[in-house]
Amino acid sequence: MTMVMTTTITTITTMLEYDFMRNAFIAAGVAAVVSGLVGYFLVLRGQTFAGHALGHIGFAGATGAVLIGVASLWGLVTFTVAAGIVMGLMGDRLSGRDVAIGVVLALALGFGLLFLHYYTAFATQATALLFGNVLAVDGAMIATLIGLGIITLAALAAIMRPLIFASLQPELAEAKGVPLRFISTAFLAIVALAVSESAQIVGILLVFSLMVGPPAAAQRLVTGLWSGMGLSAALALAEAWLGLAIAYYTDWPVSFCIATLSALGYFATRGRWLARRTPVAAAGERP
Repeated sequence: MTMVMTTTITTITTMLEYDFMRNAFIAAGVAAVVSGLVGYFLVLRGQTFAGHALGHIGFAGATGAVLIGVASLWGLVTFTVAAGIVMGLMGDRLSGRDVAIGVVLALALGFGLLFLHYYTAFATQATALLFGNVLAVDGAMIATLIGLGIITLAALAAIMRPLIFASLQPELAEAKGVPLRFISTAFLAIVALAVSESAQIVGILLVFSLMVGPPAAAQRLVTGLWSGMGLSAALALAEAWLGLAIAYYTDWPVSFCIATLSALGYFATRGRWLARRTPVAAAGERP
C-alpha cells in the first residue's frame, strides 16, 4: 500500500513539473466546477439541447471575431450570451421546432466555415475551438476563465432560489408570481457563459462532456438538490483532472479522455439505477 501511494505521489509530482500541465489543471478545474454546477440545472430543467445549440452558435461568433482581429473567446461569449437571451425570451415558442433549430445550428456552423475560408491562418485555432486544447492555456487565459467563472457562479447564486422553484414546480412558481420568462432568460445567459468556458477545455463539439455527463450521473446517484450539485461538480472535476492525467501518459487527446470518462461515468450510474429497480416495476414494462 505504501509503495502504491509513493508511486502515485511521484507520478503526480513529475507531471506537475511542467508549467503547461499546471496551467491545464487549473483551467480544467475552473471550467469543470462551473460546468458541473450550471449543468446540474440544465439537466434538471430538460434543456440539455440548449447547451449544444449555444456551442454551435458560439463557433460562428468565435471565428467571426478572429476575422476582425478580436480574441476568439470574446466572440464566443458574445454570440452565446446573445443567443441564450434570445432563446430565453422566445420561451415555449421554441418547443416543437426541432427542424427550425437544426437549420439555424447548421447555418451557424456554415458561417463559421465561411469565416475560416477568409482567414485560413485560423485553421489551427478552429480545431482547438471544435475539440479543445487545454494544454495551450496560458496565465492570461486562466485569469480570464477565473473571472468568467466568478461572474457565472455569482449570477447563478443570484437567481438560485427562484430558479430552483421554477425548475421543480413551474406551475406553482408562476402562480406565486415568479417571473418565469426572466428566470429562463437569465439562466440561459448563464449557461452561455458556462459553455464558453467549457469549450476552452473540451471544445464546442464536446461541451456535453462536462455540462451534461456529470450532472446526469449525479442525479441518478443522489436525490438531494445540494448534494446533487456538489456531486455533479466533483464528478466533473474528477473527470477533467483524470482525463488530463491519462492524456499525459498515453499521448491521447485530452478531450477524448474527458469525453470517454464522462460517458463511462454516466453509463455506469445508469446500469446501477437499472439494477436497483424493483422486480414489480420491471415486470410491469414491456420487454
